[in-house]
Amino acid sequence: MSSFRVSAGILASTVLMSLGLTATPALAVEETPTMTDRMAAVQTAKSLNYYPSDAGWSAMWTGFDPVRIDADLARIADLGADNVRVILFPQAFGWPTPKPEYTEKLRKFVSIADAHGLTVKVTLFDWWSGYNEVANSINWAKSVLAPYVNDRRVIAVELKNEFQPGDAAAVTWVKQVIPAIRAWAPDLPLTLSVDGGTGANGMAQIRSALAATPLDYYDFHFYGSSERALAEIRKAQAAVSPAPVVIGETGVSSAVVSEGEQGAYLARVFRAAAEAGVGSVSPWTLNDFATGAIPANSQVSTMPAQYRFGLYRADGTAKFAATVVRSWWTTGTVPNSLLNLGFEAAAADSPWRLANTGAGTPVIVSDVARTGSNSARFSGTTRTTAGLPSLVTAPITPVQAGYRWRAEAYARGVNATGVTEIALSWFDVNGKWISQNTSNRLPAGTSSWTKMVVEAVAPAGATSVQLHLKSGDNTGSVWFDDVAVS
Repeated sequence: MSSFRVSAGILASTVLMSLGLTATPALAVEETPTMTDRMAAVQTAKSLNYYPSDAGWSAMWTGFDPVRIDADLARIADLGADNVRVILFPQAFGWPTPKPEYTEKLRKFVSIADAHGLTVKVTLFDWWSGYNEVANSINWAKSVLAPYVNDRRVIAVELKNEFQPGDAAAVTWVKQVIPAIRAWAPDLPLTLSVDGGTGANGMAQIRSALAATPLDYYDFHFYGSSERALAEIRKAQAAVSPAPVVIGETGVSSAVVSEGEQGAYLARVFRAAAEAGVGSVSPWTLNDFATGAIPANSQVSTMPAQYRFGLYRADGTAKFAATVVRSWWTTGTVPNSLLNLGFEAAAADSPWRLANTGAGTPVIVSDVARTGSNSARFSGTTRTTAGLPSLVTAPITPVQAGYRWRAEAYARGVNATGVTEIALSWFDVNGKWISQNTSNRLPAGTSSWTKMVVEAVAPAGATSVQLHLKSGDNTGSVWFDDVAVS
């Protein structure tokens, strides 16, 4: 084992002992990392974005709490992760010269991560736009990164979070910073990320602008429709091919969708990424944020959705999304059972959503069930110009044109009228409806449990599908149970 790594391991143990904590054994590493080593780690990293729930963004550093960080990184490791992303802020760290107390905080963070078996990806220059200060930028980056150039605990550096390729000053700046850092640290992978709105087109712009100083890989922040994730990921790959792509941020806020749909969103992205050959997907973020946790001088602090992207609530309790992430990272699977196809999950954990509620609202009940305890009941429904009221979900498996799909559900009625059926609705890459395929219909009147089946081949141009359970113009009652889609 190299003396550098021996020292690093002793340092991690010393830091944790000073906190009254016990260090786990340092990762056994004998050689200085190569670019090949680090790029392999980048492309397979089970990575999670991190801020403490009570100190988001720059507040993580100004209010640095190593005990809280240790507990959180232990939780990240318990999910099955092997990497954590940390974001730095020049104005907090000290500009143009980093303050020693802040570089010490970064050292402690890396040591604590290592003690939990986690490598680190470092993002520089967030909340910063001093693009005219090239020399200071290079010197600042070198000062921050100097201890980690040959340290396997740090696997990559993102020069700028959510880079804007349409900003000419930013492009001029990064074209000078990249070669300077690369010449100084040739075995440290460098990347840039793009925001969800910039997407694949922005990645193509970056690739073109940096043709003479290319990135080692591209970091795609995906916040689009999870139902169309495969198509969007493939667009991103095509934009920068043959350079590798990772998904450095993804997720949806449980302030916008149910916690169940938040978990299903991540499941769909994991599956789509695997189908596309992208081996690293990093959810945003470990924790929800408490009121006041995001610095008040930031625009982010005014956005309610930003407070609830976490796998864990601000009080530390797990959300359904934590179950999804743990399943993927520890078993490599996210089964369809996560979709609550038998209606047995708690309401908060269910990804089912409502459509056309102006014509009626289905409810989950426990008085009738084919199996288990619960079913979904429609009673006294009508219809709107948009169609019948329905319960809607989308499968975890990504859609590809030409592939055959099958959905089924059981339904029974009491004095049922109107139309009761299930349907597969197809959408293109822009979310535009293409067509639908419907099942056999439930007979009118009172009936026993009846199997409803729809089979179809995904039409040309289809990139997503939704399963709808429908019952409209129904003066009686209908129950659905035991749904399947594949």
